[in-house]
Amino acid sequence: MTDALANTSRKWRPSLSLVVFIVLSSVLALPLFSLYFLKVYQNQLIQQAEAELIAQSAVLAAVFRREVETGIPPSIALGKPVPPAAQKQSDEPYQPIWPRLELVNESVLPPRPEARPPAAPADPAFAALGARMMPDLVATQHVTLAGFRLLDPHGTVIAGREEIGLSLAHLEEVNEALHGRFSGVLRVRISKHDQPSLYSMSRGTGMRVFTAMPVIARDQVAGVIYASRTPSNVFKYMYEQRGKVIPAVLSMIVPTLLIGILFHRTITGPMRELVERTNLIGKGDRDALRPLRHHGTSEIARLSQSFLDMARRLNTRSSFISTFATHVSHELKSPLTSIKGAAELLREDVDAPDMDDEDRRKFLDNIIADADRLGTIAGRLRDFARAENPVALGAAKLSVAVAGLRAAFASLDIGTNGDLETPMRISEDNALIIFSNLADNAVRHGSSKLEVSAVRQGNRLLVTVADDGEGVSPNNRAQIFDSFFTTRRDSGGTGMGLAIVRAMLDAHGGAIRLIDSEKGTAFELTFPVADAAPSS
Repeated sequence: MTDALANTSRKWRPSLSLVVFIVLSSVLALPLFSLYFLKVYQNQLIQQAEAELIAQSAVLAAVFRREVETGIPPSIALGKPVPPAAQKQSDEPYQPIWPRLELVNESVLPPRPEARPPAAPADPAFAALGARMMPDLVATQHVTLAGFRLLDPHGTVIAGREEIGLSLAHLEEVNEALHGRFSGVLRVRISKHDQPSLYSMSRGTGMRVFTAMPVIARDQVAGVIYASRTPSNVFKYMYEQRGKVIPAVLSMIVPTLLIGILFHRTITGPMRELVERTNLIGKGDRDALRPLRHHGTSEIARLSQSFLDMARRLNTRSSFISTFATHVSHELKSPLTSIKGAAELLREDVDAPDMDDEDRRKFLDNIIADADRLGTIAGRLRDFARAENPVALGAAKLSVAVAGLRAAFASLDIGTNGDLETPMRISEDNALIIFSNLADNAVRHGSSKLEVSAVRQGNRLLVTVADDGEGVSPNNRAQIFDSFFTTRRDSGGTGMGLAIVRAMLDAHGGAIRLIDSEKGTAFELTFPVADAAPSS
């Protein structure tokens, strides 16, 4: 068992401060870690940009198709043939193009290569078509902030702010469109301006969405709408709104620090002080029994109060045991010394007879009287130990205890009145010990009558025990409950009767006090009621 306890004590366990620190750090880090999970939101922004480019390109492709059908003679060759079946992905009347770009390593292409000189210049008819649609491209770009280029069936730029007359047919997405298939890609963006430092925290920055939508006319590729746009970025927005973001971050840090201070003051600080007090009390420092400087929470306050109360009781019990042992040794020493002296004298008389029968009888009577006193003291010590450590609670009634007193003390005229049937939270044997000691005390002080009365007050039963004896002198009132204090030692008094009564009542949550009386001695006893919940 000892080894098991030793192993348990050596096992590493986190301190309460460490647990609180980890919790607070996790709470504080959650918003920071969430920045890395914004990739999902960044994908949404990328697909949103792709969807907008698809919609805008579809409108421009419709205009482009109309221009081809009305302005390009049939004699001019177009691009790759696209059968009608290949133009429809399903039999549905609507043929939407859904955005599919995602921010993953494999999908991000290098920056867009530069345009190249074409193998042959664009047909003048397509050049004229580009010139007619150029105002539409510029107007669209002013509103959407997207870049547009119109390509002829061979991938040569015929309209756009730059690269007119150059070829983009070597680009992957343009090559797909020249074969009649829509294509969208995500490329690394080369900016002409320095990017904010916050951009480096996200892979979604520095990217540009490119889409290439084929224009199908006369079942052939008549051209390509090549569009591009930089998707919106949450970090750019945060950087632009840094005047608001910084206070928001501080609003997270400051409450976290305040929570940490609150935890320290209400939990970790009082717990640490309580542990220190435990060590000091274990080393015998009685000054450590004072209340804590800060209790923090009501639970810590109750815990510390319970602990300090227990420590005080143990300290009091330790002092009491030491004092009690001194008194017991003193009380036992007198009769033992007397018995030893009488026995030695009788032994000497055996070797050299010098006593008459009357002297021998006197010494033997002293031995018997002292032995009886030792027996009485032993019995009272047993009752006192029982009072300090009650075996069990019960539900004793005062009427039963009085009946036992009348049987044990026939010389006393015992009268009763009041509530005698309310059950007290104490066993019948222990109740009889209490009232027997009070009755014995009354007899030893010359009482012939004993009056027992009871009244219930809430969860308590108040019992008054009054006798018509000699009473207690004013000088002795403060000492009558002390162990071994007696004014009747010559008549066999041990001075433990009232100490046993008080200890027994304390162990059962009751109390006893001496009250004023016109004649004799009166005590007021308090018993918890058995049918009531124990008071906290």
